[in-house]
Amino acid sequence: MGVDRTVQLTPEGVIRLQAELVELRERRQELFETVQAANSNNEASDSGEFEEIRDDLVYAESRVRELEQILENAEVVERGSPDGVAAFGSNLSLRIDGVVEEWGLVSPHEASVHDGDISVESPVGQALLGKRAGESVTVTTPGGEVLYEIVEVK
Repeated sequence: MGVDRTVQLTPEGVIRLQAELVELRERRQELFETVQAANSNNEASDSGEFEEIRDDLVYAESRVRELEQILENAEVVERGSPDGVAAFGSNLSLRIDGVVEEWGLVSPHEASVHDGDISVESPVGQALLGKRAGESVTVTTPGGEVLYEIVEVK
């Protein structure tokens, strides 16, 4: 995926992507050295393991380039919503099926369900944009319709 336009990222997103880039650069170097050693020892013939290592190297190189472009074109946007309207960088308290969860609205490049960050370009993210505390949205998900009640926008 080429990134040739400004990409909005939160400060936490920049840190997360920078850490991934450092890790991938190290992994890429290790994979390159493994491929070089196999080539010099003529071990690279029809080995399935060798092909897997080469595939991993190709992926690492591609992802490194992608991350470099994302970070080069990044516009850092502070988290928060001073006006109480859900927007990029907002942190939301949402009631979903009676349970309150904390979510952040971020770019697709830094979205992570594990970290509680959803993309502003996702169907749920799109539905939440521009909403305030006390409002609700219903989104059709693969599991059916889900009601998201906005408890707080911070």
